Amino acid sequence: MIRTFRHKGLEEFFRSGTKQGIAPHHAAKVGRLLDRLDASMNPQDMNLPGFDFHPLKGDREGEWLVSVNGNWRIEFGFQADDAIDVDYLDYH
Repeated sequence: MIRTFRHKGLEEFFRSGTKQGIAPHHAAKVGRLLDRLDASMNPQDMNLPGFDFHPLKGDREGEWLVSVNGNWRIEFGFQADDAIDVDYLDYH
């Protein structure tokens, strides 16, 4: 289950469906990613074809990314069985 968000627009999209805080053309993919993340019990549950799942390294170890589109990513951590600090960012 998703417990916390870093990105307020992403949280609003997840809770209410409003696209105001995200790029509207990302909505379909972001919706699929968040639905899967909300159902995930561990980070590896996000390791699906087309998600470009990968762990971060160095001082970001313990966080993971999945691809939305181009440079856009959803970043998240896990604590117990819950996704935490879910963020939506332009990675480059």
